[in-house]
Amino acid sequence: MLSNTSKYAIRAMIYLALHTPSVKKIGIKQISGELDLPAPFLAKILQVLAKNKLLNSSKGPNGGFSLAKDASKITLYEIIRVIDGNDIFDQCLISMRTCYEEGTPCPMHFRYESVRNEIKKMFQEQNLGGLAEDIKSQEKIFAL
Repeated sequence: MLSNTSKYAIRAMIYLALHTPSVKKIGIKQISGELDLPAPFLAKILQVLAKNKLLNSSKGPNGGFSLAKDASKITLYEIIRVIDGNDIFDQCLISMRTCYEEGTPCPMHFRYESVRNEIKKMFQEQNLGGLAEDIKSQEKIFAL
């Protein structure tokens, strides 16, 4: 459902949310190494997120990336929208455009519409801070 680009962006943002309080900036090599993601591709993704004011970015030996705002204020929807646009939430399931562009909805429109709206709502309500807390809780549970 989500593009690999969005998945990589979300994983990197969660990683930054987990490490933000203890480290001011994290370099691309560390992020890509820890997440096992290709550094050049991840660097391009993080630059797009920085350009859209979800991340701070600085160059140089002490450079790297950090969240541009509190993790609880960044939703998954924002990340997906920046990376992939709204197509996942607007496009027809079996067509390349919205159902109403041709005047009548496709045969799947009304079945898929409610699912698409629920998914959109879930992404709008889920923030990085909550995910980071969930991950920390799971680590404590599994560390026992």
